[in-house]
This record gives sequence, C-alpha cells and structure tokens, in this order.
Amino acid sequence: MPAPGTPTRIGVAIDVPEPWGALLNEQRARAGDPQAAYVPAHLTLLGPTEVDPEDLSRIEQHLLQVAALFPPYVLHLRGTGTFRPVTEVVFVAVAAGISECELLAAAIGAAPELRREARFPYHPHVTVAQDVPPAALDAVFDELADFSARFRVDGFTLFLHGGDGRWQPRRDFKLAG
Repeated sequence: MPAPGTPTRIGVAIDVPEPWGALLNEQRARAGDPQAAYVPAHLTLLGPTEVDPEDLSRIEQHLLQVAALFPPYVLHLRGTGTFRPVTEVVFVAVAAGISECELLAAAIGAAPELRREARFPYHPHVTVAQDVPPAALDAVFDELADFSARFRVDGFTLFLHGGDGRWQPRRDFKLAG
C-alpha cells in the first residue's frame, strides 16, 4: 500500500470467466499486445483512476452499496468491433447486457472519489488487441468475428495497479439487488 497522500491507481471490472477468458488472453498475446501479460480479459466498469489510498475504505463501502442495488444479469459477448481510426483497438462486442453495464458503471463512477474526466463516452467491451500493428489488429478482428460467450455476471472486482504493471484483485463485490 502506498504512503498516505501518494496516489494509487485502481480500476473496477468484470472478469471474463473460463474457458473464454483464457482464449481471449491467448488471442491478445498472439497479436503482440504489450499488455497481454498484465491485463487479463475483462470488461471495464471504471477505467484506471488515481485515488488517495486513504479513500480506499470509503470507495469499498460505495462499491458494496452499488453491488447491493444491482441484480445479477446475463452478459453476451459476440463478434468483434474496433475504435479505429480514433484509437488502435479491437474488441469483443457486448451483444446483451449493455444497459446493465452502463448503469453499473455510472453508479460506480458516481462516488466523489471516483469522478474523473472521461476521454471517451463509456462503451462496454472486452479489449483483445491494442497498440499493435494494423495487420495484427485486422487478424484479431477476423479471427474473433464469430466469437460468442454468454455468462452470468454475479459481481465485479476492485483492482489495484501494482508496481510490476499487473492489476491485482483487491476485493470482489457480489451483485445482490
């Protein structure tokens, strides 16, 4: 834990369960994505956000309250999409569960400690290639075009960004609404 007053980076995400998580992780590594070894397959609810470590207990209380308000839901990932030419990203698209993700992300981000300026509007997705050559982006886009995964989302996880570049789970929050 960093010293008080030294910002720490957190994020909140839904892990993609097995067997799909490993498949997407493998695709990301094959594309040469430099984050493949550090960032497992996930759907982001709160992107990387710097917070004061002293606020973590308040943030966790907020996340508990949010989780208590939302019921579990089914997330269906299907096919691929891209943010090109704005950013060099290929992702697996959300076919069902979009509004649930949007509402959950908005509720999570409503805490004063978590409010931040967003570069882009929230768009639920699972990144599978980023910051790789265009040919690698094209290959991942085509290889996962028929991808489909349907699973129940029972909760989300608070992650801390470690000094080694990896995102470490800090705490899971079960949806109970």
